[in-house]
Amino acid sequence: MSTENITTTLNQYLEKQTDTNGLARLHALKSTVTLGNLIPPTVSFESCGLALVVGTAEAMSTFSQLIADDIRDRVVLLCNEAGATLSNPSEGLALFYGSDVSIEGFLGAFQVTLKRNAAPQNLAKIAFGREHFDLIVDLTENGIHAAQLPPLGYHAVGRGLVSAEEALAAISETVGTFDKPKFFRLDNERCAHASRGLEGCTRCIDACPADALSSMNQTITINPYLCQGMGSCATACPTEAISYALPDPENTQHFVFDLIQGYRQQGGEVPAILFYAEADEDALVDAISVLPNNTIPVRLEELASVGLDTWLSALVYGASQVILAMAPNLHAKTRHVLEQELAVSASFLSDLNIEPDRIALKAVDSLSSLTQYSNALLSHTEKLTGTKREKLSTALDLLAAQSTQNLTTTPVPQGAPYGRVNVNTDDCTLCMGCVAVCPTEALSSIGSRPGMTFREQDCVQCGLCESSCPESVITLEPRFNWETESRQQRETVYEEEAAECISCGKPFAPASMINMLIEKLQNHSHFQEDAIKRLSMCEDCRVRDIVADMMDNPDKQMKV
Repeated sequence: MSTENITTTLNQYLEKQTDTNGLARLHALKSTVTLGNLIPPTVSFESCGLALVVGTAEAMSTFSQLIADDIRDRVVLLCNEAGATLSNPSEGLALFYGSDVSIEGFLGAFQVTLKRNAAPQNLAKIAFGREHFDLIVDLTENGIHAAQLPPLGYHAVGRGLVSAEEALAAISETVGTFDKPKFFRLDNERCAHASRGLEGCTRCIDACPADALSSMNQTITINPYLCQGMGSCATACPTEAISYALPDPENTQHFVFDLIQGYRQQGGEVPAILFYAEADEDALVDAISVLPNNTIPVRLEELASVGLDTWLSALVYGASQVILAMAPNLHAKTRHVLEQELAVSASFLSDLNIEPDRIALKAVDSLSSLTQYSNALLSHTEKLTGTKREKLSTALDLLAAQSTQNLTTTPVPQGAPYGRVNVNTDDCTLCMGCVAVCPTEALSSIGSRPGMTFREQDCVQCGLCESSCPESVITLEPRFNWETESRQQRETVYEEEAAECISCGKPFAPASMINMLIEKLQNHSHFQEDAIKRLSMCEDCRVRDIVADMMDNPDKQMKV
């Protein structure tokens, strides 16, 4: 990130601004550099350029006339309109008919299946004698592939995502080996998705417009061939189990800090940070001219690759506002993630008596209607450190310290990863099922005696504890606790005396749980006579008692 990475056109515009703020901005951009992954890991695609064009008879007739002679031998047509025929089929092109079509895969490996007489047939095998097509041109209006962001090599002409000319050029040019970065790091040890057969957080799966994330064996997986690095999954992830890698958000935050510091050192006043996606830079060149010269553009790989922690840190470092410049074709799932983050941001800022649109999502072509602010909220001169969650909490604490509001808690939108766990202790048996499934250790056992503790700072509201509770005594409360000490300290939720083993005297379980089991099982056939006493023994003594009984009563041993 520096002017070395900004297009010549944008750089030329910035260089023409000769007022104090304009010169300070240019100096800051030229002198501030952040290092990302210079040689990121990649995945490779192999393509021979074998393409399938699928659509209605009318769309097929029109498109087929545009196909150049030099690529006709590697193009297959598939009319998926039941009962239709092409009125003027183009010569030299293989043509198939089939209305029950499914397409899966990615560049170089698209599996196209037709069903005939209820039997699936591989169209690539029929047409080319190979397992896969390399490219797809989809002329259907709604698209056969359902992803909002189709896989690489899938050209959704009918949905208007690319033009017919662009699709034809791709067929001609997409031959060879192609590398794509792996955009993310995945650490399933931090993941709050599932535990012990229960489903918790699905925010990353819901956020991906490319449908590259899925749950397999209760574990989140990312298909690197489908992933196109939109960043929404990393922004949605509350635990940093998924993090963006090109560059990572921490590098971006440090870059913003250095940028603001450099701008001010050159006499610049009240900077505003404008985040935009690399693909939208050309559109930004025209739009940025309507903004004052204190607006500093920060290019991201994708707009959703950073979220609330980065936006708030910019305000803390001295930005008067944070602007997210959105392209009109931003995918619905990605936009939804940004809007969710903005809703949480608005609840925080409103309670702090700060204008919520200090952080605003605006279409690139509507920046002229942006409300502009002439004052900064803070001017923090140290970089925030720690995890994503710790930096966000620190930023909020710093903003709250400047507020005149007497804040205790702020309700946040349902589904936001902030809040506490409430336990109805009257009916809790301290089975510790909630502790066993908690992915962040927000809930933890006391250890030395029956009981559990809770730390609100760590709770991501995944719901696993609520789902795991056999007594249904746990409820979630989405909120943010402004009292830093109580949010960060570990509180005792519930504790009780331990039942002592009737054989050795060792404390081994909550007394209420043992009493509950004895009450429920005393009439059960397996717990008659002396067997019921084993419920009041620790594990070691229970095993010894069972073994001794089996040795003294061989007939019982045979039954066991």
